[in-house]
Parts: sequence; structure tokens; C-alpha cells
Amino acid sequence: MASVLLADDHPFMRAGVEAVLRGTQFHVVAMANDGDEAMIAVSRHDPEICIFDIRMPRRSGVEVLQAMREKGDTRPVVLLTAALEDHALLGAVRAGVNAIVLKDGAEDALLTALEKVAAGQKSIPEELLQRALDLSLTGGKSDPLAPLAPRERQIASHVGRGLRNREIAEALAMSEGTVKVYLHTIYQKLGIKNRTELALIAHEQEKRP
Repeated sequence: MASVLLADDHPFMRAGVEAVLRGTQFHVVAMANDGDEAMIAVSRHDPEICIFDIRMPRRSGVEVLQAMREKGDTRPVVLLTAALEDHALLGAVRAGVNAIVLKDGAEDALLTALEKVAAGQKSIPEELLQRALDLSLTGGKSDPLAPLAPRERQIASHVGRGLRNREIAEALAMSEGTVKVYLHTIYQKLGIKNRTELALIAHEQEKRP
């Protein structure tokens, strides 16, 4: 049986994870309410695998992971999260996180992740790895135009330069109506409402090195 330390500031989540692991090869030997308690529990109980919630008081799960790695502690760490901000994702991947499990539908995913890390493998969703790579290549700054296809990015870039639909159509050898259709799709993908918002985003992106 593999010993597990579970750190999460929500009692409901702790109880849920413990219930998921009951009857499996993984046994929760200790629990912690925050990042500082987690650090103490790692030393006191010497678990084989650690499960940390990313958002905890005092220290986040990523900060605990980083502190462990700085001490040379390479034991497997699984991070639980409802949502992952760019800086946290990049910090976790750079610190050598072994698995990331999203809380939405975590029951099956958590057990699978634990089985993989126990076997010496990693379990990080492909889309998160790609996002971390993109962030690394852009110096940790996310690309707000990342959801767009190449042609959509071209149109967004032209909008950012102040071109009108007719001018964009001429530049890209398409009809004005097609440009309007593309713009509607772009607004939906980026979660914006109008041309002004797109122009601001595209203009800022053009200024990035």
C-alpha cells in the first residue's frame, strides 16, 4: 500500500478524496489544512505520494511543491485544482509536478493519476502541457489570441492596425462578407463583444517582443 498525504483547506474535499481512495492501494496517512501544515506533515509522516490543493492558505500547493524541490525532495506530488492560472501552471511544471488533476470529475482522474505516478509516470493533461510550453516560449505571458486559427489571427492583426473590413478583404483576397463572418467567430472565441475590444487586444499583442 502506498502512503498518501492529503492537503486541502476544504473538509468536504478531504473527505471526498479519502472516500475515493478507500479500498485502493493508496492509504491516506495524514491530512493538512494549509500549506504550512503540509510542509510539517511531509517531514513528520514521510508519505510516498503527496496530494496538494493548489489554492490553500499560507502556502499554495505550488509553493509547497517548489519548497520541497528546493530541498531536494523528489517524491511524487499531485496537484488538485478547480482552475489553474497561468503563473501557477508554469510554476508547477517547472518545479516538476508529477500530476495535475482537475476537480471537475476528479474521482476517476485522481485514481488514474495516482496509479501513474506510483509507477513512475506523469499524469498531466495534454492541453495543460501545451499551455505551459506556450507560456514558456512567451516568457510566461499568455497569448490572448491563442484560440484563433492562423487566418483569424491575420484578421485580428489587421483590425489591431486600424484597417476597415473592406481594406482587410482586399489585403487577404476575400469578400467583405467573409471578413464579417470571421470577425463574428473571433468575438465568440475570445469572449469579446465588439471590434474595439479586438483592436485593443490585437494592438497590445503586436507590441509584445
